[in-house]
Amino acid sequence: MKQLFYFILLLAGFSSIYSCKDMLDEDGSPLLDLNDNTGLNGPRALYREITDSDTIAEYRYNGLLLSKVITDSASITDVMYSGDRVSKITFNGFLDMDNNGYVDADSISYTQLFTYNGNGRLETISENRTVFRRPDPVPPSTTPGPQTLLRKTKTLYNIKYSASTSKLDSIIMRTGEDVSGTPFDYTNYSKTAYTYLGDNVSAVERHYGPMAGGIMGAAVTKYGYEYINYDTQISPFTLLPTAYKISSLLATESNDLRSYILSPNSPKRVSVTDLTQPVPMPAVFSTDYNYDAQTYMTKGFGVNYIYKPL
Repeated sequence: MKQLFYFILLLAGFSSIYSCKDMLDEDGSPLLDLNDNTGLNGPRALYREITDSDTIAEYRYNGLLLSKVITDSASITDVMYSGDRVSKITFNGFLDMDNNGYVDADSISYTQLFTYNGNGRLETISENRTVFRRPDPVPPSTTPGPQTLLRKTKTLYNIKYSASTSKLDSIIMRTGEDVSGTPFDYTNYSKTAYTYLGDNVSAVERHYGPMAGGIMGAAVTKYGYEYINYDTQISPFTLLPTAYKISSLLATESNDLRSYILSPNSPKRVSVTDLTQPVPMPAVFSTDYNYDAQTYMTKGFGVNYIYKPL
C-alpha cells in the first residue's frame, strides 16, 4: 500500500502546479515560449520537463542523439550508442527507491548494457547496480560518515514482443544481490505485461515475487495501471529513444506509472490499483493538455514540456 500512496502523492502533486516560465537552453538560445502557443517550426528536441518549483528532467544532445539526462539532485544519466542504437546507459545520482515520494539519501550508480536481436529490436538489458550509504554519525560527531558500499545487485531484463503486432508485449526481470565470495543467484523476479488500444499503451500489469534455483514462486505484489482518453496530438516522449524510455521505466518500481511515455499520444486519465487488495480500488487522476501550433503537447498533469530546435 505504501507504493500506491506514493503514486497518489506523485500525481496529485503534479496536478496542482503550473509554470509559465520563459526558458533558454544551455547555450542561451530561446526555447518554446509557454506564454503563447506558437511553438517551434521544423525539427525539434525535448529539452526540459519543468514545474513551477523545479526542473524534473533536462535532456542534452550530441547532434541529433540524446546523450545526457539531468534529473533530481543533479543526478546524471549518460546515453551511449553503437551506430544509432542505444548500447549502454550509466546512471550516477539519487532515486526514490522506497517509494515514499522523496529522493533517497543513498547514492546509486548503475550500468545497463543493451543487446538487440537480428531484427534490430531490443532483446535484453543487463544491469549492475551499486548502492552507497552514509553511516550515522559516531558521537560526539554530528556529521555522517562518507558514502560506503551498502549493496550490489545484478539484474537481467528479457524483453518480449507480440508475434501479431510486433509491439512490446512483456518484460521479465530477474534480480539478485551480488555478494563477494558467494555464488550469485537470482532471488526475485517481476513480470510486466502491456496491453494496447491502437498504438497507445492502455494497461500495464506488473507482478513481483521470489525465486530460487531459477524457479519463480507465487507473486506477492501486484499493481495494475490504466491509461484512457488518449488525445490525438503528439506526445513529447516520441522525441526520445525507445531504449532510453524503457530504461527510465525500469529505474524504480514506481516509474511503471509513467508507462504512457511509450505511446505516441497522451492519456487524459491515469489510474493505479493495488491488485492484492480484497476489493481493488483504483486511484484515478485526470488532466487536460495544452498544445503548440504543431500539435506537440506542452502541458499536462502540471508538468510543462519545453522544446528546442534541432
